[in-house]
Amino acid sequence: MVVFASWLAVFSLFGYRATFAMLKGPMAADLGWTQAEVTLGYSLMMTIYAITAFFAGMILDKWGTKPVYAIAAVFGALGFYLTSKIDTQLAYIFTFGLLAGIATGMLWVTSTVSVRKWYVGKTYGTMWGIAFAGAPMAQWLLAEVVKHSLNNGGTWRTTMVTLSLIIFVLLVLAVFMAKRNPENYNLEPHGEVPVAKGETRKEEVQWSVKEAYSKYAIWGAILMFLTSMMAEFLIWTQLVSYWVQDKGWASDSAINVYKTIGIIGIFSMPLLGIVADKIVGKVKHEAKGRKIMLIIGPAVGLLACLMLLSCTTKVTFVAYVAAAIFAIYWAIVPGGVVGYTGAIYGRKTLGKIWGLATLIVMGIGPFLGSFIGGYLKDVTGSYTYSIYYAIGSFAVSILLAISLPLAIKKSRF
Repeated sequence: MVVFASWLAVFSLFGYRATFAMLKGPMAADLGWTQAEVTLGYSLMMTIYAITAFFAGMILDKWGTKPVYAIAAVFGALGFYLTSKIDTQLAYIFTFGLLAGIATGMLWVTSTVSVRKWYVGKTYGTMWGIAFAGAPMAQWLLAEVVKHSLNNGGTWRTTMVTLSLIIFVLLVLAVFMAKRNPENYNLEPHGEVPVAKGETRKEEVQWSVKEAYSKYAIWGAILMFLTSMMAEFLIWTQLVSYWVQDKGWASDSAINVYKTIGIIGIFSMPLLGIVADKIVGKVKHEAKGRKIMLIIGPAVGLLACLMLLSCTTKVTFVAYVAAAIFAIYWAIVPGGVVGYTGAIYGRKTLGKIWGLATLIVMGIGPFLGSFIGGYLKDVTGSYTYSIYYAIGSFAVSILLAISLPLAIKKSRF
């Protein structure tokens, strides 16, 4: 039930992201706005998302998952529904920027951390992989909902009303399915790695944010995730344009190859979760196992970028392989970095620790990665240099992953 509730939350979160790209064109045409004016709402949503994530983590640690999903259900439904009624830029910034930002910010930290609070050691990767598969599923299913609506007489306004109903129903279901921490039911988390002979299991530690952030472990994890995130969003926002403008592909062909990432992601996320847990079981040390995966993740992203550079003016098998490899990267890093942080700091106060980390990473990474990609295209006239930058960013992420410590000590004073 915990994993299914997280699946619903991730589905709803990425539903917002996936459908915007399809709706912004009809919105701009109907309202007479520029693409920049329409995109402003999405940009603000991501900013509010990052800020809200920190508070979501605090609520989660104190009151559990249900109230967070309940807030997301209300604001998520209102975000789409009220946006369908807007006619002014100010109203749009409020409905899609603020309300949708609050909703989506409530979903990411809560879904990852709630799974982590129930599943640790040899089970977290698998269970989070299942939950995270809701992301590519949303990109596929809700894209079909939007396409069907727009192709059958619907407008962007009626489509958003439909989406508001879908989001509300799914998140209300998540509220009913969600559970508090295992301790509230006199249970223990699943999957603890057996301790070595002669050793005793460490007790869960209560960390303050100040104490946690006085250690390199969290900053190393943040910087590792941030550099990967910059490269990831650069690729997400520039890839189709790279194939169309630099390589001369037809737009439909480029989009079909790009969709491969989402389709493969449905399967790669749970499968890579199983692989991660197998590695944890093999090394008998969760932090070490998660660290190994965090080295592999950006290395896989770097490999995919190198393969993109070899794409020709024709759609070839290499492009599909590169897309598949990006799906593997996507399955490893976002959940893996939470797993590592949980292995280092424990479960009790992970919500607020990772909430602040999300504020930092998501407040910087998506914007900066997308901006740098566009800036390099403007300066050089080619998207190729954006891919070079992504390669460098993934390389830095690998080095930061290698530097991550396997244990830390809490200060006595």
